[in-house]
Amino acid sequence: MERIMALLILVIPGLGAALGIKWMRDALFGISDPPFALLCLQFFAGFLLFAAGLAFIGGFVLHHDRKRNKVQTRFQRRRNTR
Repeated sequence: MERIMALLILVIPGLGAALGIKWMRDALFGISDPPFALLCLQFFAGFLLFAAGLAFIGGFVLHHDRKRNKVQTRFQRRRNTR
């Protein structure tokens, strides 16, 4: 059940990133989608959606690998030494 939940957590931002890529592509080719009046606004919204989805997936994978000590030393968390 945990794996299914983890998959759903990754699929939703992945679909958002794919929608962002579609909006950016449509803006470059001059195809306007209904929620946007301007193509530059459509491109900007697509870029934000793509970047947010990519950042979420990247952070999820990094967190997962940090828990299992599968990252390089430069990506490991620093311990507070007081």
